[in-house]
Amino acid sequence: NTPKLQLGEVALLTVKDVTKIGAFLDWGLEKDLLLPFREQTTKVIPGERYLVALYLDKSSRLCATMKIYHYLEKAAPDLFQKEQEVRGRVYEISDNFGTFVAIEDRYSALIPKKQMYGALPKVGDEIEARITAVKADGKIDLAMREKAYLQMDVDAARILELIGERGGRLSFNDKVAPEVIKEETGMSKNEFKRAVGRLYKEHKIIIKPDSIELV
Repeated sequence: NTPKLQLGEVALLTVKDVTKIGAFLDWGLEKDLLLPFREQTTKVIPGERYLVALYLDKSSRLCATMKIYHYLEKAAPDLFQKEQEVRGRVYEISDNFGTFVAIEDRYSALIPKKQMYGALPKVGDEIEARITAVKADGKIDLAMREKAYLQMDVDAARILELIGERGGRLSFNDKVAPEVIKEETGMSKNEFKRAVGRLYKEHKIIIKPDSIELV
């Protein structure tokens, strides 16, 4: 039998079981591969697939880790271009930096924290994203949202939907704190203001001192 990954490599493996010592993964051999709890970046679920790397632990045993940042490749500067659409898999989420993604399960990339709005992906999710920066050292920044002029249509439709769900009235407007807007709509304050401005110019809403209402 041939294993699905070798020492230092990264592969997408399926969780077969979770026990008291960690999870066990199917890596193509009779004996399953241990993924210790300390090497998990999220709670894993049997039957789901996650990106892992193969390493040697302190006892020289082969084990898996979901902390794969240092095992992924840095893309050559000419491999990807800004604004290019790519597919990747989330492998770690950091409260400080954002969401780490492996493009094509191979190249390291990051969705910066400031780009994360709305329904957030989970570790293991496959996503589509847009490249916003390709740096000289091979690091890549991504965004899940569209360019502003395209995203405005989506945001405006979402605001109308929210107003409809709440009986034709939002109990806040674009003057409230950014934290309130993000919690209520999943948008940044600037995105919310742009979308509200469009709806106002289209005479679809009325902006009041403490609310927004449908016309």
